Amino acid sequence: MSLAWRTFMKFEADVYSPEGVKNFENFITDSTLYRMFVMGAYQMFVALDGKKLVGMLTLRDNVHISLLFVDEKYHRRGIGRSLIQYLSNYLLTEMQESRVTVNSSPYGVEFYHKLGFRDLRPQEERDGIIYTPMEFVL
Repeated sequence: MSLAWRTFMKFEADVYSPEGVKNFENFITDSTLYRMFVMGAYQMFVALDGKKLVGMLTLRDNVHISLLFVDEKYHRRGIGRSLIQYLSNYLLTEMQESRVTVNSSPYGVEFYHKLGFRDLRPQEERDGIIYTPMEFVL
């Protein structure tokens, strides 16, 4: 989760309230989240450069992207796109799912639009977290 925290602080935290920043930190450091990974309720897909973690994507409820972060030094190299492509193939072939959703941060909206995600509703805010609900039909 250190990759998620570093990237969030660098690119996203400035548009969030202190409450939103704290709630994001609480979410990624919560022991319940860790147990959900262990139990298989959350899945994580990663991108590596050798042994270095450079990208991560987490999936909950089989169809919802919960976290997607790429190390700052690896931005604009297709890593996020590759993670989404891998996930799409996985959902179609392994899970027989035909769509994926995400609550995009303001920073990620343009990225998701370029990949074909569409807004489900206008930007929302809950507990200081700003997001746009989106969907991609596989």
